[in-house]
Amino acid sequence: MTPADLFQAFARTRASLDGGEVTFWWSGDVYAWSPDQPYRRVFGFEGLNVARLVTTDGGYELLTREAAFYLDPDTREILETWEKKPVVHVWNDPANQRWRPFPVPLTRLGDQVCFSLEIPLAYPSPLPVAEFPENSADDTYKALEMFQFFAPATVFETDAPSVPSTMSWTRMSPWLPWMEQGQLPGGLTFHCRGRKLDSYDEVPERTRAYVAAHHPEFAHAPEAWSEPNETSWTYFRKLRDRGAL
Repeated sequence: MTPADLFQAFARTRASLDGGEVTFWWSGDVYAWSPDQPYRRVFGFEGLNVARLVTTDGGYELLTREAAFYLDPDTREILETWEKKPVVHVWNDPANQRWRPFPVPLTRLGDQVCFSLEIPLAYPSPLPVAEFPENSADDTYKALEMFQFFAPATVFETDAPSVPSTMSWTRMSPWLPWMEQGQLPGGLTFHCRGRKLDSYDEVPERTRAYVAAHHPEFAHAPEAWSEPNETSWTYFRKLRDRGAL
């Protein structure tokens, strides 16, 4: 198996080599932590990503839109408010990536393989503390995203453009801006799992209805590359700047 074989296997696990749309759906929970305080499950979390893989010179562009929703931790209903504050859900358009061949970490698990990605993030925060003292913990945004994509071990032998896949995702991040926790020590841990669907129609009906009512474009991947990517922090700032919060 060459590095190119490994890269192609990961690409058909995460997306589809023929450029067809691929939907991943996931569900999980969000936990709060703070020094000297017990961990608390503060939200359920459910989301989807619709992606299209485009071949480029030497690699791929992964064109995606990503939506995710904070849920009541017990009823699993989509929240509109939390502690009398408006909830700002995840509407990341775009959430694109440029891929060049890279050594994807691989673990063999019997009749499965697992591709692991650990992505530490640190960059100037879109919400400087001086301007957003209630919404920002630091002038540097710091987080850790950890993905695992599981595929059949035959992913290296098939000519199929796409293979079935399940996934797990863990994220350690600061408090969300709309939670208004200021510089309170601590933050959030997201713990989710999901799978590649056969089509967008397999997204739970409640979630599809919410997307259709608010941002129906999220049912499809972007047609072309655009930048910069949207994040929860940049989206929150846009809403604040135009007086929507």
